[in-house]
Amino acid sequence: MPDSTPLRPDVPGPNSSPNAPLFWFNAGEASGDMHGAALIRAMQNLHPEARFRGMGGDAMQECGMELDFHSSQLSLMGLTEVFAHVPNIARMLIQTWKTLKRTRPQAMVLLDSPDYNFLLARMGRRLGIPVFFYISPQVWAWRTGRVKFLEKYARRILCILPFEQPFYEKHNVAAEFVGHPLVDELDFDHLLALEPEDKLIGILPGSRRKEIETLMPEFSRAARILHRFEPGLRFRIIRAPGVDKAKLRSYWPEDVPMDMAEPENRYEAMRSCSLLMAASGTVTFEASLLETPCIVAYKLSPFTYWLARKVVTKIEYISLTNLITEKTVLPELLQKEANADVLAATATHWLSAPGLLKEKRVELAELRRSLRRPGAPSAPVKAAEIIFQDLNL
Repeated sequence: MPDSTPLRPDVPGPNSSPNAPLFWFNAGEASGDMHGAALIRAMQNLHPEARFRGMGGDAMQECGMELDFHSSQLSLMGLTEVFAHVPNIARMLIQTWKTLKRTRPQAMVLLDSPDYNFLLARMGRRLGIPVFFYISPQVWAWRTGRVKFLEKYARRILCILPFEQPFYEKHNVAAEFVGHPLVDELDFDHLLALEPEDKLIGILPGSRRKEIETLMPEFSRAARILHRFEPGLRFRIIRAPGVDKAKLRSYWPEDVPMDMAEPENRYEAMRSCSLLMAASGTVTFEASLLETPCIVAYKLSPFTYWLARKVVTKIEYISLTNLITEKTVLPELLQKEANADVLAATATHWLSAPGLLKEKRVELAELRRSLRRPGAPSAPVKAAEIIFQDLNL
């Protein structure tokens, strides 16, 4: 992990005055960085003088946010893997507390990374700073203790999934469904006009080191099995931002054809594939919005998985696509099932039945339409309006 020294000095943004409202954002994942940037742009359109600082990634920094810490400093996997980084995490928390106490932001906007952001929410309450959660923590999957926490510490939850608002309201937590930002951010006119390429399989091994080390060998071996089954198959690794190309290539068998798509072209690359094999995460939902069938795979350390099974007790699925539709639209291969043989067998089943792939695409198109709100503001705009209205700004 990089050193936890703040990245930017305590100064106002280039278009702001020192007295302009300051908002503390915290995003610890690449997807949170993207959604946070969209929300910042929406808030800037409503209040050009607003200032932003905190933890984020390149996209949020490009919007003018002052980065105290880069989101890569928190991009960890699993509970056991975090233990080695506790000293740096502690230093970030201490520095954040000092900065919040000194600058007293108008509000805090927390995205993803619930374990870390719940600590920040406690800081906000202690300092009297309103706390908004955008990209709701998935507490509906956990025991009710986390819902009680949000009832106490969150000013409002800005929900991106339709079933979240009634869940929170049932537990006396102020919440409002704003729509899913990806439905507004993706250029569907362009992307859906692209025809999937026959016999092209995409591979998305994730962005975290442990994800790649755990899943990429299985994806590579599955590709070799599939290539033996059907020599005409081609494969495309879709590289996540910040992932080293050479590292990905080091896992790949030389006798299996493969090209690599860059992060800035990931949506076109995903849409162009007949099907995908992917690490569980935002990309599997993105693939669903693009109507590309996806085999979802994930592995945790044995202890982390055991602990997760003890704590996550209320959900049947891990992918958003299946959670929203409440059925197995995408196959989910976890732990021992996330191996090359099962991946290859699942892909072979789809490839041998083109009608099944077509049915999956129809289901995914229905999912996307269910998340659209014709005539309503985009999710970031709606979220920005709620924040400013709530604060009387």
